Amino acid sequence: MTLYIDADACPVKDEAIRVGERHRTEIIFVCDGGLRRPNSQWAKLVIVEQGADAADDWIAERIGPGDVCVTGDIPLADRCIKAGGLAIDHRGQVWTPDNIGSALAMRDLMTDLRSASPIDGPRGGAKPFSLKDRSSFLDGLERVMRQAAR
Repeated sequence: MTLYIDADACPVKDEAIRVGERHRTEIIFVCDGGLRRPNSQWAKLVIVEQGADAADDWIAERIGPGDVCVTGDIPLADRCIKAGGLAIDHRGQVWTPDNIGSALAMRDLMTDLRSASPIDGPRGGAKPFSLKDRSSFLDGLERVMRQAAR
């Protein structure tokens, strides 16, 4: 089992390390630069070429059955699931074959609506990351790691 972290904008790196260490599994942080190597014997940092989906491509090419990916990127989560891996976002949402399709469709719809909007200026965006989100992530990752170990 390997725990992959789509690390560029991940707010739960420390939490992922704690859970990964508890499960004694390799943790791979993948980014296009700007991060220091995590302080854990179980963790390593992979820096990929800069590019829109370089980190996503690196993870998707390597993940397989029994592996877990932490990502807020829904298309990457879909690729991980199709490769037999498990995926969870930083708020504890576990992506499955049953819910990833509707999440992709909603993401595409919202992208289309934003690009078609005639109104300029500030827009919504994601809600702030809270302590409750952090707790939900820890609980969700623990469950996913146990599932992957089976």
